[in-house]
Amino acid sequence: MDDTDGLMSIGAFARQVGLAPSALRFYDDCGVLPPAHVDEATGYRYYAPDQENRAILVRRLREAGMPLTDASAVLDGTREEARAVLAEHAHRARETAESARVAIEQILRELPGGAAGTKVRLGGAELASAVRQVAPAVVSGAGQADYPVLGCVLLEVHREEVRLVATDRYRLAVRALRPTSTEGIRSDPCHVLVDVRELKDAASWAMRLPNVDMEVDEQGVRLRGDGAARDLPTVDGTFPEYRMILDDLPTPRHRVIADRAALRTVIADAGYEGPVTLHAEEQRLELTSHGSGTSGLAAICTGPPVRVAFDPAVLVPALDAGVGPDVLLEISSPVQPVVVRSADQGSFTTLVMPVEGTGAGLPHRSRNRGRPDAAGHGVAHGPCGGVAAGGGPAHAAERPR
Repeated sequence: MDDTDGLMSIGAFARQVGLAPSALRFYDDCGVLPPAHVDEATGYRYYAPDQENRAILVRRLREAGMPLTDASAVLDGTREEARAVLAEHAHRARETAESARVAIEQILRELPGGAAGTKVRLGGAELASAVRQVAPAVVSGAGQADYPVLGCVLLEVHREEVRLVATDRYRLAVRALRPTSTEGIRSDPCHVLVDVRELKDAASWAMRLPNVDMEVDEQGVRLRGDGAARDLPTVDGTFPEYRMILDDLPTPRHRVIADRAALRTVIADAGYEGPVTLHAEEQRLELTSHGSGTSGLAAICTGPPVRVAFDPAVLVPALDAGVGPDVLLEISSPVQPVVVRSADQGSFTTLVMPVEGTGAGLPHRSRNRGRPDAAGHGVAHGPCGGVAAGGGPAHAAERPR
């Protein structure tokens, strides 16, 4: 008899319970909702009908914005524990909503009364969000003089998506956007470099528009929307071959999921004087810094105990760029790039290089040739000897399973 008799594929189960397949894979990785069966040959996941109630409860808790560290108490704890966690979360949610209302009202009071080529249509707010997420990974300060190309964001226009890519030699962030329409898309992806300051300025303009048409040709990039247009001149140069980093990522041995805001607060409170070491073991994440000693917070940890150190100035922006209440750290070893991602937005992932460890330089991609630079320059090397961390959309960094 087939082991999958009576079971549902991940796609069918996702439709049944109202969750995306990417979310189901995430919940499996976190141990919250493992499938009933995994095919050893293909890696395909299958779910049983009696898992529907738990999956729907997970979905409802996530719709309420509850971190998985708290959701676990509702899913697997006693009735008393569940009631206490839900009451506390409701209290925090009311406080957060009130703070947001006050901030929005203040902002509202302060508000004042093309060429032929590749063309894609994107949501204005979605484009602005993507720029906000990848811009912190662009090199700044004195580093721009050494690596001016890293002061740019790489725009890759494909048949089915537009990618924004940025790196500062310690991390690399990629956000993938799905266009609502396309025109003139070639079989090979179109690659252009845009100065991050120009792109951020354009993103502020696009944020208020329902849709923006992005036109890419030999003259540069033009954004059109609501009867207006913004020109973005392109920059000549090469960009690190981030795909090689993604392709070489080993399978993570450790997974740590924690409240994103709480983790960010603990790291920020530790200050920026030296690295912060994360020690993950069982259901606890301890953070140790030179100036502030050791702090801890609840976490869901899988795999053997692990210690990994980060520069707070690199890790905190990666946490800030995320979406949703939780953050998942996928760790292969203390000396290799660490994947930072969330269940709430599979189209954005960052890789952050630990403070310790060594690695090879990241090859260059020629804007025109689309292949590694023959000279093999190692712009990916940072002061701590690590490769530039790379990130990508879930289907690249997570690897389909």
